[in-house]
Amino acid sequence: MTATTPAPATPVPRRPRRLLAPYGFLLPFLIPFVLFTLVPVGYAFWQSLHRTERTGGTFGRTHSVFAGFEQYADVVQEPFFAESLLRVGLFALVQIPVMLLLALVLALLLDSAVARLKRFFRLVYFVPYGIPGVVAALMWAFLYDPRLSPLVDLLRSAGADVDPLGPDLVLWSIGNVVTWTYTGYNMLILYSALQALPTDVHEAARVDGAGGWTIAWRVKVPLIRPALVLTGVFSVIGTFQLFTEPQVFRSISTSVTSTYTPNVAAYSLTAGDHYSEAAALSVLLATVTFALSFAFLRLTTRRRRP
Repeated sequence: MTATTPAPATPVPRRPRRLLAPYGFLLPFLIPFVLFTLVPVGYAFWQSLHRTERTGGTFGRTHSVFAGFEQYADVVQEPFFAESLLRVGLFALVQIPVMLLLALVLALLLDSAVARLKRFFRLVYFVPYGIPGVVAALMWAFLYDPRLSPLVDLLRSAGADVDPLGPDLVLWSIGNVVTWTYTGYNMLILYSALQALPTDVHEAARVDGAGGWTIAWRVKVPLIRPALVLTGVFSVIGTFQLFTEPQVFRSISTSVTSTYTPNVAAYSLTAGDHYSEAAALSVLLATVTFALSFAFLRLTTRRRRP
């Protein structure tokens, strides 16, 4: 008789540790995102569902009571809600394309083969982003002030009577400050994307007889479309969070009111101890910003069907 050897036991498959590695790389983003974005938004939503009531007269005790979505209804019915949203919507339609076009042109110029002193100009373009927003707004406010500005004096001497802080131009004066500040930041993102492109594509286009202009707009720009979409999403989010510039201009121009933008309105509500209304407005603003950013992302990344 011959002895039969038992078949080896089938090992139990174990999940490779390398499958968990991506989650480890995501933790440096997820932890701050949860702590400083989701938690504050969740707390604001909880606070927006309550209102503060006072018992015992002016100097009585205050307590919080559940109000449901009553605060949201009150905020939406306020005239400033629609006005401020339309104002920043108009601001986004004009300012974002102008800023991204300037950033793209600067990035293409730096990436061209004939460009010189690339490090110097890259730093010069990026410097405005490093200046604090309050300082930048105050600096431009000086240049806009008709009593102090040499630029306004120069325009008036040329026969153009303009008031950059007036009700007709103050929104675009703020847009100029934002464009001056963030063009270099977006340029750096686009320039980094251009630097990552393979040189074989450029060389093949040159062999086919394409010039520098054709390579830039027919080859480079389509290849950095993801970077353009990224800067566009960032710009949409930043526009609906517009606060620093109008808040600074509010102290020097009566054309900027306490409800000029949704963020300024929310801040004004907190200054008046209307925390529930401010929380409701903040949640609504976050929802609108998310919806518009998502719509922009879907619109720009939609693939054409064959």
